[in-house]
Amino acid sequence: MAVFLFLVLVSTGVFLDSTEAQEDLSKLSENYRKGVELAVEQINSHQTIKSIFLFFKSLDKSNIDGGFGVSYLYHRFYLKATRCPKGTANANPTKCAFRNDRPLIDCGICYKTYAGEIQNDPKPYIHCIHKPQLTQDLLKTRVEHCNKMSYANGSPSLLASTGQRG
Repeated sequence: MAVFLFLVLVSTGVFLDSTEAQEDLSKLSENYRKGVELAVEQINSHQTIKSIFLFFKSLDKSNIDGGFGVSYLYHRFYLKATRCPKGTANANPTKCAFRNDRPLIDCGICYKTYAGEIQNDPKPYIHCIHKPQLTQDLLKTRVEHCNKMSYANGSPSLLASTGQRG
């Protein structure tokens, strides 16, 4: 009887864990969700990955409004392995339970959006690494790279216009 109760509690915990993560993803704005999808697609495309990884938890995010529909986003989050093998169609945490026997993947991404779409110029920066391998130096390098990508926002804009024609 005790084993049965333990199994019920463990399976309930796994379900709550995956549901909580899905709720966190649904609470993200569309611009952040698109960035997560980009990182998930990149991670799951690696040949060495056998199980699907999905969004697990946001750690840090920032958004700079560049004006004229432009935003610069930074998002740090965890991805977690699921029990679904690679190639599973429509994978999500409600169908693919998270695994607790694999390390989390820590991702830091930064990118530019225009009118809600991720832009290819400058190229989005995606840095994901297994959490145990993440060092303070790697975190610092990641943030510095994103800060450098602050995208030369000082280039001429409509506000610099003098209204004179040449």
